[in-house]
Amino acid sequence: MSAQKNTNPPNPIDACVRDNLEAFFRDLDGQEPHSMHEMLVKLVEKPLFEIVMREAGGNQSKAAQWLGMNRNTLRRKLTDHNL
Repeated sequence: MSAQKNTNPPNPIDACVRDNLEAFFRDLDGQEPHSMHEMLVKLVEKPLFEIVMREAGGNQSKAAQWLGMNRNTLRRKLTDHNL
């Protein structure tokens, strides 16, 4: 079975996430992680919402459309992140 070569160009966001996850596991120093998915989602969502809201000029409808989510969901998440 031959290995498939990835023909997609490197993605800087993917590389950043991978590098930081590698560092996270190194820093655990043998301890087992828990709730990683929830932790990562929370860490990524806040800056995502901050930047999208800024770029959308504070327009929640436009930001929700860009994010591919319902405006009410966006409003709840903005509140959850104190934004």
